[in-house]
Amino acid sequence: MRALEERKLTICYTSDLHGHFYPTTYADRSEQPLGLFRLAPRFQKDGDTLVIDGGDILQGSPFAAYCKAALSSPAAIADIMNRCGYDAITLGNHDFNYGTEYLYAYLRALRADCLCQNLCDEKGEALFPYVIKAMANGVRVGIAGVITDFVNIWEKPENLSGIRIGPPFEAAKQALEAMAGQADITICIYHGGFERDLGTGRLLSQNGENIAYRLCEELGYDILLTGHQHLSFSGRQIHGTFALQPTGNGREFHKIEVTCRGGAKVINSMRVLADAPADKALCEAFAGVEQGVQAWLDEEVGTLPKALLPAPRLEMARYGNGIAALFLAVQLHFSGAQITAASLANEVAGFRERVTRRDILASYPYSNTMVVLEVTGEKLKAAIERSASYFTLDAEGRIAISEAFLMPKVEHYNYDYYAGVSYRIDVSQPLGQRVVSLRVRGNDVRPGDVFSICVSNYRASGSGGYEIYAGCRVLREIQRELSDLITEYFESDLHHALDERALCDYQVIGGR
Repeated sequence: MRALEERKLTICYTSDLHGHFYPTTYADRSEQPLGLFRLAPRFQKDGDTLVIDGGDILQGSPFAAYCKAALSSPAAIADIMNRCGYDAITLGNHDFNYGTEYLYAYLRALRADCLCQNLCDEKGEALFPYVIKAMANGVRVGIAGVITDFVNIWEKPENLSGIRIGPPFEAAKQALEAMAGQADITICIYHGGFERDLGTGRLLSQNGENIAYRLCEELGYDILLTGHQHLSFSGRQIHGTFALQPTGNGREFHKIEVTCRGGAKVINSMRVLADAPADKALCEAFAGVEQGVQAWLDEEVGTLPKALLPAPRLEMARYGNGIAALFLAVQLHFSGAQITAASLANEVAGFRERVTRRDILASYPYSNTMVVLEVTGEKLKAAIERSASYFTLDAEGRIAISEAFLMPKVEHYNYDYYAGVSYRIDVSQPLGQRVVSLRVRGNDVRPGDVFSICVSNYRASGSGGYEIYAGCRVLREIQRELSDLITEYFESDLHHALDERALCDYQVIGGR
């Protein structure tokens, strides 16, 4: 009778793998403590175990880029997920970056259930609704997935053709109500994060991108598996829901143990780091693809007179840097705009003297295209004020990075560098009043002046706190990924005229 009274469910949960399967960042060939092939051997799957992923698989690493650019197929990625035993996934915002045709090819080859309750057809019907899974021991598990609806803002319209992404809260609620009476344990996989500090409950963001705390507070799921923010925190009870989040790129997974005793459920979890050797069979099975990736990455596309390497984030933001200057130069050249703005990813490899495709993809990992907007002097100043909020003064009066760019999610990529404009930021001034000098071509910028500015399609959507761009008139769009344009820039020898100081013409003052 004891087996009837106590039954267990094990869940192995990953999220935001971003195409990191082998234990490498691809910045070089060294092995690093990351990648699905280091995690999968420890899933220890049996009939009472579920392996689940929280989205963002198809984009974010050179392996993923090679599958799209060179192979034109996600089949290898689907095969990897199948061999690693995944039972269920939801979709992440970056899974739409290559369009629905590519995404659907991946899903057709995937054996796991895709669960994304708020991804609907044009009639509003859920394309990937919840499922009820019966485990070997008889436990019935209801699983639903939802994704942040900010995909509608970030993604290129053509990549969302024929589909709609509705509000995640309403979809999660609808799924939970539909599962009532059918499941012993209910799970929501949410590709989104937390809008509140989990220790104090303090509201950290009000823009609606992340609603995990609300899901815990207002719904009644037993387990909420989150992602998107790349923040690692161990499982904890939040208003009766057991919630957690792993970090990204396969650096860890979370193992959750659920024990059902009568009508009660006891839930515990542990983080499992990618500190074990990579699975040899998996590495060998995809060695041909990986060799292709490495050879493709090592193809030389140009040379530089000196290396452009990253420095500490604060130093780069205060004084400018050659990596940002290169991106700005590329955007100015291909857009023809008067002004341009660019940011750096949270992790940037930089460029050696001999520039390879590896350098480009490791330094600009996004699939962004460019948009040229019409912007007034007033809106230009407002955009630079947003960038100026990256800085703060610490207790000793030293310039530091604002907590708003570090919590609840590290967002160095929301600090923009500008070219075609000279300006001065005074950190000692209140937020919104820090741009104390702003000039274009030697002339002071007036509120009613009109300029053309080139930004990424992500930034043009108003994302990252730059809502000011969302209402600007679109002058033209450059429908090529910036990483491709950087490659062409080198192949055309245009980079030899790069002048870092002339491009990043600004000062940050007001502190030590």
